[in-house]
Amino acid sequence: MARVLVPLAHGCEELEAVTILDLLVRAGIEVVSAGLESGPVTASRGVVLVPQTTLDAVMHEAFDMIVLPGGGPGAERLDHDPRIVELVKKMAAAGHYVAAICAAPKVLAHAGVLKGKRATSFPGYLDKMADIHYVTDSVVQDGKVITSRGPGTAMDFTLHLIEVLADKETRTKVEAGLVRPH
Repeated sequence: MARVLVPLAHGCEELEAVTILDLLVRAGIEVVSAGLESGPVTASRGVVLVPQTTLDAVMHEAFDMIVLPGGGPGAERLDHDPRIVELVKKMAAAGHYVAAICAAPKVLAHAGVLKGKRATSFPGYLDKMADIHYVTDSVVQDGKVITSRGPGTAMDFTLHLIEVLADKETRTKVEAGLVRPH
């Protein structure tokens, strides 16, 4: 079974964080939500999220993927946390998946994993970076790097992650349970 780390920072986009956590769990994927510090995390709209653990407690554990929720203030906190940048670099170097949505792809850029790759983000975060091939697709995968645009693409993003981590059948099963329009 795949194991995924989802770091949660104050100011994260709650729709993205909850969608990522919920759908990955529905797919039977082991998900670890980790706060940058201990205690509840207040998301961008004031929703309070309670991480399972702290980042320090799981820093040296093995994960198949790290997924960074966006939200401007949350992404800023992730980007300024050297532990997150180190984890992204380490996971990418080891051939593991790194994924980010909304404002959080800037953390991947800061860690150097987007250089020369196709990527997307919330408008204004990556589109002016010269060393990234910026596109406006909802979900973009280039090798083992996966990015997405924002709250409105959170479901598509996470369903793509499920397909990558499990398989198409699992994605289809999870998506059917959501009763999404076609």
